[in-house]
Amino acid sequence: MNKPYFKILRPGINTTIQDKGRYNLYHIGVSVSGAIDQRNYKLANCLVGNNLDEAVIEFAYQGPHLKLKNANINFAITGDIFFKIIRKNSKIEEGECYRNYLLEEGDQLDIISTKKSAYGYLSVSGGLELQKLWKSYSTNTKAKIGPNNGNKYSSDDKIFITNSDVKNFLEKRIDYKALIDNTIRVIKGTNFNYFSKQAIKNFFNKEFLVTNLADRMGIRLKGHKIENIKNTNIKSEGLVKGVIQVPADGNPIIMLSDHGTIGGYPKIANVISADLDAVGQLTPGSNINFKEVSLEEAENIFKAYSEETIKYLNESN
Repeated sequence: MNKPYFKILRPGINTTIQDKGRYNLYHIGVSVSGAIDQRNYKLANCLVGNNLDEAVIEFAYQGPHLKLKNANINFAITGDIFFKIIRKNSKIEEGECYRNYLLEEGDQLDIISTKKSAYGYLSVSGGLELQKLWKSYSTNTKAKIGPNNGNKYSSDDKIFITNSDVKNFLEKRIDYKALIDNTIRVIKGTNFNYFSKQAIKNFFNKEFLVTNLADRMGIRLKGHKIENIKNTNIKSEGLVKGVIQVPADGNPIIMLSDHGTIGGYPKIANVISADLDAVGQLTPGSNINFKEVSLEEAENIFKAYSEETIKYLNESN
C-alpha cells in the first residue's frame, strides 16, 4: 500500500512542522522552539480529535499549496487565514477557520495567505508521520533541528500522513476570534535599572512600530530610543521567550520561540505568558504599546487565559 502524503505544489513563506516545543535543553544551547501561537496550535489539534501535543504544519503569511495523495483525511486550519479547497472535480470551496473538513485523495488545499495574523496552523487527524528529536517534532531552521533536516519545506517535498482514511467524519466548530489588542502587558526585566527615567517613560507611554525584521527568533521594534544609562551590555545570560532586550541602538527586540539561549543585551521587560500568543501574531507595520503589571497580576491573567483556552477546547467536543 502506498503511503499517504501531501505533495507540496507551493511551499509558502515559512512552512515548518511544530508542536508544543523541546524543553529542558537550554543547558546544551537548544531553544524550546514549538508553535509561535500555542493556543491556535492546540485548537487545531482539538478540531480533528488529536492529542493536543500532536505535530502540526505551521506557516507564516503565505501558506502552502498542497495536493493529497493516497488518503482521505480530516483536517482543520486555525488563525486568521484565507484558504481554498480545490476538489478533484475542479469544484472550489472557500475555507473557514476553526472548523474541520474532509479532504479526499486528489483534492488540493491552497492556503493563500494570512489576514491580520502572522501565523496559521494546519492539523490532520491522526497526525503526521515524523520522527521526534529530543522528545519533540518542532523545527528550528536556524539550528537545523527537527523534521525535514531542520529546514522549511520546498516545492515538490512530501509531508507524510499517519492515517490513510477517515471513519465516521463528524463536523466540529469552535466559535473563536482572536482579539486584536496592541497593548502588550509586561513585568519588569532583570536589567530595569540600566535605563534612564526618560527611557522607561518612553517604553511605557510611547508606541512602537513592528518592523519587517520579524521571524520565529524575534521581533525588532522601532520607536523612541530606550537609553541605556550604563552605556554597556551585560555578561551573557539566559533568555526566555518573551524577554525584551535593548541593543545599543535603543530599539527593543522581543524574543520568540527560536530565540538564542543566551544574550548580552540588557533586558528591560518580559512579556507576560498570557500575551505571548498575541505577540507572536504581530505583523510588520503594527503599532504596539507596553503596560506594566505585577507578577501577581501576570499569574492571575495567565490563569484566566488558560481557563478560557480550556473553554474553547471543550466547545468542539
